[in-house]
Amino acid sequence: MVMSKETLMSLTKGALAPKEEMLEVARKKGKLFIGIPKEVAFQETRVPLVPDAVALLVNNGHRIVIEAGAGSAAHFEDNDYSEAGAEIAYSASDVYKADVILKIAPPTIDEIEMMQHKQILFSALQLHVQPENFLRKLISKKLNCVAFDLMTDDEGIYPVIRAMGEIAGGASILIAAELLSNVNNGVGSILGGISGISPTEVVIIGAGTVGEFAARAAIGLGATVKVFDNSTSRLRRLQNQLGSRIFTSVIVPKVLEKHLKTADVAIGAMRARGGRAPVVVTEGMVSEMKTGSVIIDVSIDQGGVFETSQVTNHTKPVFRKHGVIHYCVPNIPSRVARTASFAFSNIFTQVLLHMGEEGGFDSIVRRDAGLRNGIYIYNGILTSQFLGETFNLPFKDINLLMAAI
Repeated sequence: MVMSKETLMSLTKGALAPKEEMLEVARKKGKLFIGIPKEVAFQETRVPLVPDAVALLVNNGHRIVIEAGAGSAAHFEDNDYSEAGAEIAYSASDVYKADVILKIAPPTIDEIEMMQHKQILFSALQLHVQPENFLRKLISKKLNCVAFDLMTDDEGIYPVIRAMGEIAGGASILIAAELLSNVNNGVGSILGGISGISPTEVVIIGAGTVGEFAARAAIGLGATVKVFDNSTSRLRRLQNQLGSRIFTSVIVPKVLEKHLKTADVAIGAMRARGGRAPVVVTEGMVSEMKTGSVIIDVSIDQGGVFETSQVTNHTKPVFRKHGVIHYCVPNIPSRVARTASFAFSNIFTQVLLHMGEEGGFDSIVRRDAGLRNGIYIYNGILTSQFLGETFNLPFKDINLLMAAI
């Protein structure tokens, strides 16, 4: 059959015309309802989202309700949030009606009572300061709980721990500088050095993120820095990241004691994967340190690196023992709440945007292994082996739960 030229052109146009059934169907985006209650934990001054992040999320179609005064300690006013598109609630119960709850500190028992079934909670875990029935309460509500400090990124790094470690490391040197000054009843030394005068000696115990940023800050001020750690690979990595050769050593008690005797500042920056931080500086070693020298035990939230350490707070942060000034505040980043809030906000914003793009919490859990790593309760099912064995509770592997869905 011979077709006319007009017929051929008509058929060609029809073949090139878009056909609805041939288009790729985009994944349906989810609209999140996010609640930010005011923190009630002692001296917790940080907030999980800053106003700029709220504006970005609202512009992407998400709804945010924040309790009045939630950001005031970090100098973000209610007006800043309302102008960014958030709703201001004047009672915590209104905030806890949201589908996703963002908190810095873990919820109290009273806050858990206000939470809704199947709600999604992002907060720190901090089980060492929680009552025994904390987990059971969360499970009974059939919540989805994510410990943000256990979330990992594409490179396997814990972004929240990294960010807070950077802040704590840098801040520890600034705190030490204050405590050495006459204004704070210190010996009246400048942290660093000037021409013709021997520089201040800073001993850092731990070559992780806190140790790295403490070393950067101390070197920037001109101090002599010595870093101790049990891992030669961490010490080698620290040398490479600093870009300069500094004194490093594995932890040998006699060597450490020798250098602590001449130190002006000692920073405890060792972390434990689970349980208590190792005590590597005995009381005898502390008693041999110079009168007026300063100890900043950043590891105090895990028990402390120094045997003489005792938990203090931002109101009364220091005490003296054997003539040595001890600063043992567990929550150093709250000292610079605005900076810490920006750091949290950068991380949470990306997680929430990704969650919305993937169509909701269940969808992102299936696709994001880093977020999945932070989940310890999924739909009321305990998914952490460590927590299950610690509290003698039944648990299931989150990856097996995902495979069963």
